[in-house]
Amino acid sequence: MKKRSFRNVTLMVIKRMSEPYYQGVAAELAFFFLLSLVPIVIILGEMLGLFSISMVFVRNLISEYVSPEIFDSLSEYLTYTPSGVISIAFLIFALWAASKAQYSMMRITNYSFTGHPYGGRSYFRERLRAIKTIVITLFTISFGLLVLVYGEILINILTAYVNKYMDIDFVFDNVWFVLRWPVATLLFFLMISYNYYVLPSERIPFKKILPGSIVASAGILLATSIYSYYASVFANYDLLYGSLAAIVALLFWFYILGYILVIGIQVNVVWDELNPNK
Repeated sequence: MKKRSFRNVTLMVIKRMSEPYYQGVAAELAFFFLLSLVPIVIILGEMLGLFSISMVFVRNLISEYVSPEIFDSLSEYLTYTPSGVISIAFLIFALWAASKAQYSMMRITNYSFTGHPYGGRSYFRERLRAIKTIVITLFTISFGLLVLVYGEILINILTAYVNKYMDIDFVFDNVWFVLRWPVATLLFFLMISYNYYVLPSERIPFKKILPGSIVASAGILLATSIYSYYASVFANYDLLYGSLAAIVALLFWFYILGYILVIGIQVNVVWDELNPNK
């Protein structure tokens, strides 16, 4: 039996990605990411509104990691103001639309592991599972934002308590400044890991999806940084696409993210194939 070496895994992933089925999956995911964007922002805005967190904070956070071209495109969708009142029918419709990308990922994952897009289940059962997955994903994002927003406040309260009642002169602000981004990165990794864990119709041990989760998490962070630099320094989409330049830059970024997520799925499949009993 072949061993799990970096070379073997890499060659097998490249071989799988060269199959005809995977040639258009990144473009498919980019399209569904775009279609899901507005419904996700609406639901996320309503969730964050319960904790008095504005979407302005989300915009400022995203602006630190993406290029100005991508941010200009995203900022148009990140201006939602929570209404406080949302009907059940509208919520269901929004969740159905927001889960399009999740459903596409499920079909790709099922095909990768079983050779069947639906994994032996019905269409509606998989769509409902996609809705459940996007709901939990949004809760994870909301929790991560809560940590970033209110973590500093909690640290200040803890500092005041320690200084007053324990008579210890210590300031936790610097500790939080160092820890908040590793915490956010950890939550980002857990969100990807959760999705990789629940996407297949057949349950897969959590340890078997860790390699792909690590590759996808690191790949997305690295690719976003590189693309942001490229788009801000070298790329000039205005010359070719005019008023569509912003949306083209956003779609291309989504394409890169989709491609990396599919590679992560293939890493998990190959990892399992090389040593299925471990």
